[in-house]
Amino acid sequence: MTAHQPELLHFADSGEVADLAAFLGRLVHYDRAAAVRLQAGGDALAVFGRPPSFDVLAIRTARLAASEGLGILDVTVSAGELLESIDEPAGTAVVAAAVTGPPWAGVLPPRGGWRQVPGLPGLEAMRAAVGAAVAEFRARDEALPPEHRTRAERDRIGREIWSRTLGDTELPLRAVHAAQSLGFLRPIRTTVPRQPVTDPVADVAAEPVALLAAGSWLRLRTPYGSIATRRATGLGPLTITPA
Repeated sequence: MTAHQPELLHFADSGEVADLAAFLGRLVHYDRAAAVRLQAGGDALAVFGRPPSFDVLAIRTARLAASEGLGILDVTVSAGELLESIDEPAGTAVVAAAVTGPPWAGVLPPRGGWRQVPGLPGLEAMRAAVGAAVAEFRARDEALPPEHRTRAERDRIGREIWSRTLGDTELPLRAVHAAQSLGFLRPIRTTVPRQPVTDPVADVAAEPVALLAAGSWLRLRTPYGSIATRRATGLGPLTITPA
């Protein structure tokens, strides 16, 4: 049997690899056993992950060096191992051996067909909505009698709050909360590059922050990453089909 030959990724610049490391670090913070699905071709890499509790997919893209010459890559690996392999000064990362992918890794958003959906509030309003929801959860949790302060009751309150939609959109607050927690709702720097044109979930929206829809999927897209979720039901129990 031939041993696994690790593949070395070369990123376009130090900023790309630093942002990817920050994204992976947040995923591992929520789940030390987190897995990520990598898809790459040409000069773009897309990293898909699912932070626990949020019921969404998180997507971070990164530009690869023009000289990379990478063929088609599609593999699920340990987020922790990928993070540990990153060499920021060198701008590289090692693609570790594949792991058995969790069910969500077989249900990714479509590659095309995205259209912009109106009604998305600005960044400050989205951050304020998350802050208000967190404050409401804490207040309702603290108001529970001791005999009712159970995991099941807290989960019920959480589902009620985070299933609410943002403004006049269909985007659930849990998706905005995930975006905030993963650092996607930071103030936009003028130096942040646009998503690579070969992004596997590319779109044509001109705004740096936009709400997009394709079929049953919604996607909150920012320069720092995207959050994708199914309309109304989140990812939930889905029929698994190859992506």
